[in-house]
Amino acid sequence: MREQGILKDQIEQGRQELSRLVDQYGIPSVKVLEQSMALDELINEYNRFTLGVNIKKKRFVVLKKT
Repeated sequence: MREQGILKDQIEQGRQELSRLVDQYGIPSVKVLEQSMALDELINEYNRFTLGVNIKKKRFVVLKKT
């Protein structure tokens, strides 16, 4: 998995590219759809990464009734 900072940079680059493609081709374009899907994957990877980090930082304690 990529580092968090690298993912953030790639997401920002992906957003800029998506915006450029929308300006050039319009929303109903295969190129726009493909870039949007690629950006979604980066965002999902970032969310999995940050969620995993947050879960590891928290400690859950289960209390049993006796």
